[in-house]
Amino acid sequence: MFYKPKNGHGLPHNPFNALIVPRPIAWITTRGADGSENLAPYSFFNGVAYDPPQVMFATTSRKEDRELGKDTIDNINATGVFCVHMVGEELTEAMNISAGGYPRTEDEIATAGLQRVECSTIAASRLPAAPAALECKLTQITRLPGDENLVCFGEVTGIHLRDDCLVDGIFDITLARPLARLGYRDYTVVTDKFALKRPGE
Repeated sequence: MFYKPKNGHGLPHNPFNALIVPRPIAWITTRGADGSENLAPYSFFNGVAYDPPQVMFATTSRKEDRELGKDTIDNINATGVFCVHMVGEELTEAMNISAGGYPRTEDEIATAGLQRVECSTIAASRLPAAPAALECKLTQITRLPGDENLVCFGEVTGIHLRDDCLVDGIFDITLARPLARLGYRDYTVVTDKFALKRPGE
């Protein structure tokens, strides 16, 4: 089949998200200017540069009580920092709990029953249970076409790797077992890998 998104797809559910998979999940902690804490997952997320290391994530919906639509992006705009966590398989339920549409006063870290520690390079909480965490400082927030579409870019200022995921100096993704987003309500877990050499290597 072929369809133009502006004309609709005619299917029971929008297939767009199911075509860009698997997507890594950015499980982001932020702190508001008032000291309040927030935790939320975002699956429009990726790394965008090596030197200096930089990441991006996008928000696509709005809460009426926040100027930029979501607690996460509003907090980042106010404080200039955020921490991105990898979601290990064992944290699936906690991640799902943190995805709820809570009021801005809700501390999702506490609601999900997670331990927190202070980040090393930024003023935000970090989740030590996560296989990896990227401490980031805001570089820019960009508005995309559409009513509620924003992209946030950040430079990574500190990286935490859980020691049990390191084998002979390599971060072993099969030990981290990260959760990834598929389409619809579907997820997957990275459980195996293979290597390829590029032509000429």
